[in-house]
Amino acid sequence: MLAATRHKLILEQLQSAGFVKVSELSQQFNVTEKTIREDLIKLENKQWLKRIHGGAVFVESSEQPDFALKLPNTVNQNEKQCIASYAVNHMIEEHDIIALDSGSTTLEIAKQLSNIPLTIITNDLLIIREVMAKDQIKLVVPGGYSRHNLLIPSNPIEWVNELNIYKLFLSTSGIHPSYGLSIFSYEQLAVKKSFIHASKEVICVADHGKFGRGALHTFAQLEQIHSFITDEGIAPEVKEQMEQAGATMIISNQNTTV
Repeated sequence: MLAATRHKLILEQLQSAGFVKVSELSQQFNVTEKTIREDLIKLENKQWLKRIHGGAVFVESSEQPDFALKLPNTVNQNEKQCIASYAVNHMIEEHDIIALDSGSTTLEIAKQLSNIPLTIITNDLLIIREVMAKDQIKLVVPGGYSRHNLLIPSNPIEWVNELNIYKLFLSTSGIHPSYGLSIFSYEQLAVKKSFIHASKEVICVADHGKFGRGALHTFAQLEQIHSFITDEGIAPEVKEQMEQAGATMIISNQNTTV
């Protein structure tokens, strides 16, 4: 495997999980731990991560990787496709006005949507690119500046307050009964909070790996989310813990996506 390919995959895992371990990456890529540490040093020098003992954690970079718009996070991709399929087939109707938060599962929703009369609000450049090819879908995007795969509005509260959003499909880095929903990127906080405030129904789409974890910045509490759509990989005890905390859990699988 080329070093550049390893670097892309390492960054994908960092964006999904928030951290990586040298020992696990060494086994995954079948290279020495010395090679992985050298990879992490190179990525740290570009300010795409911060090395810690035994691994690295995700940081917001002042620069954007050249492949940022080409490689959405593919961790647990089958699960994300299953979650998206449930959302598309059971929760989205013609003439809905929906918001698609930035994320790999919401991107999968955009890919699976048929070309039907629909209004989509999003600030994710990958989702925008996907939806633009569907001429019956009305696309609403904010003004602002580009940051990684996002358009960051200069005043997200003012922009979103002018909208009537029926359903928000929300992404997150971590979901925890105590910490709520959290992310690593501070810049996304205002947009996520504004979307939640403006939406009649808030639906979090997250694969099982997001549960029981917390990131740096909390943007919502569990009671602000009307339902969580996840996959069969979620541990029964984690699902029970979420339900005891008041969360409505929807488990997608091959039998419920059509």
